[in-house]
Amino acid sequence: MIRTSLIAAAVLASSTAVASAEFQFSAYGGWQTAPHSLVTVTGIGAESFTAGWDGRSFEMPPYWGLRGTYWLERLDMPKWGVSVDFTHAKVYADAATFPKTDNWTRFEFSDGINILTVSAMRRFDRWNGFEPYVGVGAGLSIPHVEVTRPEGTTFNYQVGGAALQAQVGANYHINDWLSVFGEYQFNYAMNNVTLTEGAKLETNIILNAFVAGVSVHF
Repeated sequence: MIRTSLIAAAVLASSTAVASAEFQFSAYGGWQTAPHSLVTVTGIGAESFTAGWDGRSFEMPPYWGLRGTYWLERLDMPKWGVSVDFTHAKVYADAATFPKTDNWTRFEFSDGINILTVSAMRRFDRWNGFEPYVGVGAGLSIPHVEVTRPEGTTFNYQVGGAALQAQVGANYHINDWLSVFGEYQFNYAMNNVTLTEGAKLETNIILNAFVAGVSVHF
């Protein structure tokens, strides 16, 4: 038993000597917009129209996100990492959208087009405390569907489909364990959801966001 423990400790020590890792936890908020998107309803009450979207990023619930990034060091490509990102974005159909519908009174994803992604990250050499980075990844769109139309009301979370994410930004390191950052973040959320009355609604929404946040490094 003791011999096994000593071997395990030796393996762990040698692994640590070969490579080390840094974990970075980030929280952010910001301003998010979305361009128009085509909305298609099939089945009961089928129709199609183009929706305009309001972001309302600073109204409750606000736009926010959390990210955990695992950076590898002392490897052949030490500037690479892997992140898991949860973004709570939202959109509301604007006033010009409703006259295009068949008497809809509510259409929004205001409790979120919640986007969960895994991304490959690349950071670059630090200069005067600034460390640029880029990332790209894929995951899931998990919208809260809020639709009221003559055929019925839908108000629930669903898995809408695939999502793509990309970001470019820079960290500013205050010290070894704390940094602040600014970032442009792009999300493409595919939403193919079921309405309460059995119809299908499909719309693919582009989200553009300018965010600021803080990171803790372990």
